[in-house]
Amino acid sequence: MNINGRAELTAKPSRPKPDAGSFHRLRTAALIAVLAGAAGSVALMLRAGHRNPSRILLALFAFWVLSPFIALVWAHSVSKRWQALTRATLYGMMMLLTLGSVAIYAAVALGPPRAKTAFVFVVVPPASWLLIAIALSIAALVSRKQIFKAVS
Repeated sequence: MNINGRAELTAKPSRPKPDAGSFHRLRTAALIAVLAGAAGSVALMLRAGHRNPSRILLALFAFWVLSPFIALVWAHSVSKRWQALTRATLYGMMMLLTLGSVAIYAAVALGPPRAKTAFVFVVVPPASWLLIAIALSIAALVSRKQIFKAVS
């Protein structure tokens, strides 16, 4: 109540919302990074396997190398309704995994010849899948806890 005996409505302080323009730029940059990284990763895989006579094996490797990028693009397309923290985590993972994958693949494909180059191209995709699953799960749990705190 105020001095005149009238009831006053007080608003709860709200957390600042992320700037929509910044979030849109981050979303766009992440998508561009993933698409460029996917193309670069396949190119590096083809460079590393250029002596392999089996086109089928190269195609299977290409799909395998692309699989985390496909998952990230799919998550990007369905993430519009996700909480801001989960989306920001997704966009960060898109950039981080792209840079990491391309750097690892470049070291193998452009470095000195090695006996077991295929090993890296077999291991990096499932490791990427695992990192994506862990990071997005944690972000979703933290977002959910924040929502329940705000409601109660």
